Amino acid sequence: MPSIAETIRADMTAAMRARDTGRRDTLRLLIAALDNARIAAGHDLDDQEAVVALQREARQRRDSIEEYQKGGRDDLATREQAELDIISAYLPDELSEEEIRAAIDEVVAEVGASGPGDLGTVMGPLMGRVRGRADGRRVNELVRERLASG
Repeated sequence: MPSIAETIRADMTAAMRARDTGRRDTLRLLIAALDNARIAAGHDLDDQEAVVALQREARQRRDSIEEYQKGGRDDLATREQAELDIISAYLPDELSEEEIRAAIDEVVAEVGASGPGDLGTVMGPLMGRVRGRADGRRVNELVRERLASG
């Protein structure tokens, strides 16, 4: 089974042949991001590390979309959304809010967390379980909410 990076490279070649410039350009950006992550890591990326790099790219697109919409630049927001749609095809399915809450409850019980001061104690093991399948910012919000309610 080919790695995520190999799949993206093959898809870029196919986009070039099909003269799909939007897809080609987005895939080139992803390849550059994966190459930068590989250089930073000092070794070839495994699929989990590639997913983290792709999630970073997806998060950048989401943040850009939000800012462009606030600024009334729907044309730029639309372009970013198209890139986000392409990136999302290479990411694993996101966990539902219920699945995240269930994982939070499990970790809270395991570590014996009792209040907001235990946020760091919960986040470490929790992110190990949900990394690649849930947005860290959203997970943090849900953990804060859970710990505040006791």
